[in-house]
Amino acid sequence: MSSPRILPPARRQVLVADLAAHVGARLDGDPSANVASVVLDNRRTVPGDLFAAVPGARVHGAAFADDAVRRGATAVLTDAAGAQIVRDAGCAVPVLVVEDVRAALGASAAHVHGEPAEVMTTFGVTGTNGKTTTTFLLDHALRALGRRTGLVGTVETRFGETVVPSTLTTPEAPELQGWLAAMVADDVDTLAMEVSSHSIAMHRVDGIVFDVVGFTNLSQDHLDFHGTFEEYFATKAELFGPQRARRAVVVVDDEWGARMAREARVPVTTVATAGADADWTVRDAETEAGGTRLTLVHRDGRRVPTRVALPGGFNVANAALACVMLLESGVDADELVAALGPEGFDARVPGRMEVLSDAPRVVVDFAHNADALELALRSLRTTTPGRLVVVFGATGERDRGKRPHMGAVAARWADVVVVTDDDPHGEPPAPIRAEVLAGARAATGREGPGPEILEVAPRAEAIRQTVLEAGDSDTVLLAGRGHETVQEVDGVDLPLDDRVEARAALAARTAGRERTPATPHDEGDTHA
Repeated sequence: MSSPRILPPARRQVLVADLAAHVGARLDGDPSANVASVVLDNRRTVPGDLFAAVPGARVHGAAFADDAVRRGATAVLTDAAGAQIVRDAGCAVPVLVVEDVRAALGASAAHVHGEPAEVMTTFGVTGTNGKTTTTFLLDHALRALGRRTGLVGTVETRFGETVVPSTLTTPEAPELQGWLAAMVADDVDTLAMEVSSHSIAMHRVDGIVFDVVGFTNLSQDHLDFHGTFEEYFATKAELFGPQRARRAVVVVDDEWGARMAREARVPVTTVATAGADADWTVRDAETEAGGTRLTLVHRDGRRVPTRVALPGGFNVANAALACVMLLESGVDADELVAALGPEGFDARVPGRMEVLSDAPRVVVDFAHNADALELALRSLRTTTPGRLVVVFGATGERDRGKRPHMGAVAARWADVVVVTDDDPHGEPPAPIRAEVLAGARAATGREGPGPEILEVAPRAEAIRQTVLEAGDSDTVLLAGRGHETVQEVDGVDLPLDDRVEARAALAARTAGRERTPATPHDEGDTHA
């Protein structure tokens, strides 16, 4: 499944000779040819494209250059091995030859589209958890300030009347730069964007120097890709250098944030919610119905009161980060407070602590690693008069090390733990559940009787059973998938939306109660 390809309504023409000089490529062929956009997938080629042929694990992308040319590609960007494949195929188009195709891809796409990021004020947010929420909060505040905004992230890409569901947190460089050019053509002046560690390592955000970047936190995730925690941190840290950012705001509530603030190579402003020394600290945080009211206090005494309409202390951190990023971009504090009004950051973020009902309280959240799951459960624990029930699983073909940790966290904080499937991908689901269950059974960490631990699959059935059996004072957390609407099982995409399944079960609860005959006591009779 891929997102629709979006390009500006009018594409500029760039000489391949000029592009080759810009990215340091050797040009083999006609220097007077033009390109108007860049594409990675030959099947998505449109006339005027520069086709980027990247070496793959099994097949070199240059093997598909002939098809791209037949579809209208006017030049090919590749490495020396790819150039030979292109010539052997008889493709009569110019070839730009570079040592590392991915390393040249972002700069190439940005140049072809006229460096669109430089025309906007740009915010980039990275970290393990909280990227989506922080960018949505930024977008909400910017629109309140009267900006015409663009949003790029895990849930969607959005600008003007255009909304495109996302397949990657950060899209590939050609797709991203095409979107940014379309935003500029639509008079977008400000961009809020998630920046994943994958996108940094794979050069997807090359060609963008963000005006302000933000760091949320770091915890175990994606070690299947990065190998070690140190490499994971180092990849994130690349965003905090002058080639990618001009200023930074860092939450220093954990050791990784404190380290990021120390090692950043751009000017840094720090934020803390948990007592750490920082430029801005959260004070007077008061939980209220539907959110938290707080005041940000600078070390020089400045105060910025606001509110976040999302539950949990971690969302206080996200709101504080968004607020300080806006201030560091040049937004006046009084103007920001006035624009947000008494409701503050009143943004609704799909699948992020999204409350579907109150009795029982059913909450959908994207928490898909141990740290995020613990934060979500802890925030719900204090406001749950009945039982706290969690339904979750672990993703297949991803960081296996986090599976037992997720099980252990669930067992420590929930009264009922329902282990089910997330996205198994190509891995058999039962062994994944077994690894999560083992972690849950090995660690309860609480006095008294341990939690009830259940295994229910498939996921839709787990959601249905759990919601139907919940008491009105219980909280049910459906964790791991959030906004996602497709579950991949053995290479097959199946429709599955936790919110849809939960609402169906809630409707069934209501219908069941309406069909239940009233007893004399239900009708108000009294007995002496």
